[in-house]
Amino acid sequence: MQPNIAGSGTTMEYGSIEREIHVDASPEVVFEVVSSPEHLKEWWPDEAEIEPAAGATGRIVFHRAAPEEALVVPIIVVDAQPPRRFSFRWVYEAGAVPGPSNSLLVTFDLEPSGEGTRVRMTETGFRERGWEAAVLEQAYQEHSEGWDYFIPRLGEYVARLVSSS
Repeated sequence: MQPNIAGSGTTMEYGSIEREIHVDASPEVVFEVVSSPEHLKEWWPDEAEIEPAAGATGRIVFHRAAPEEALVVPIIVVDAQPPRRFSFRWVYEAGAVPGPSNSLLVTFDLEPSGEGTRVRMTETGFRERGWEAAVLEQAYQEHSEGWDYFIPRLGEYVARLVSSS
């Protein structure tokens, strides 16, 4: 999905990132895959520590070439409504209470569709962070490319999971 284009000009808004896929599994299964550490680490971060309950805090870890360079990202669960929605805030300063003006919000909406589930992932809050234009553009681009990589992995993992059960 391309960034939103404001009006007739060339100004990018960088408002939200949206990705959607269909998976051949029930919303109950998909909710576990997007909210439980043992499943998350199979398609997204290398490590995950989180409880799928509103208000729960945790972290995800992305390993790098050198162990001391691991990217450790705190997260806080905003909404957990099995099997329909799971959302969390991330990308906020250490020690800050994450909210709409200082963090990004990722939401997974799960909707039954035929024999499977329509998964819609939305990430918002880029503009609200108050970043200068170059930082905003880079963060948006990095997250957009990241979701382009990880959302298909979610689908592949769900397919492996249901075929092995």
